[in-house]
Amino acid sequence: MSEKNNLSVEKNESLGKIEIAPEVIEVITGLAVSEVDGVSTVRGSFAERFGKKSTHSKGVKVELEDGFVVVDLHVVLQYGKAIPKVAKEIQTNVKQTLKTMVDLDVKEINIHVVDIDMDTESSTK
Repeated sequence: MSEKNNLSVEKNESLGKIEIAPEVIEVITGLAVSEVDGVSTVRGSFAERFGKKSTHSKGVKVELEDGFVVVDLHVVLQYGKAIPKVAKEIQTNVKQTLKTMVDLDVKEINIHVVDIDMDTESSTK
């Protein structure tokens, strides 16, 4: 098995080293997305559904580039919601949550709207 690169958080080196697995960042990001009004679900891309499935990162991909985090999100939005407004709220909430919980700086949060949930009864929160 190949070892995944953990994200290092080195704010206070005198106490030791802190490493965070990318899976943890993916779970935190997924929870932050689900808090936003207008998001129906977070799910994998079309290709991801036929390939390797992972329960922790369903619809969330996190990469480390030049010391910053790059996030790709595949979301299903509720019908009747303004897509640009919901996408901006997702970006804001994810960035704020990652900064607060794990002190990581976000370079990009890319939103991929993969579907619209037309079922208005199940779309309400």
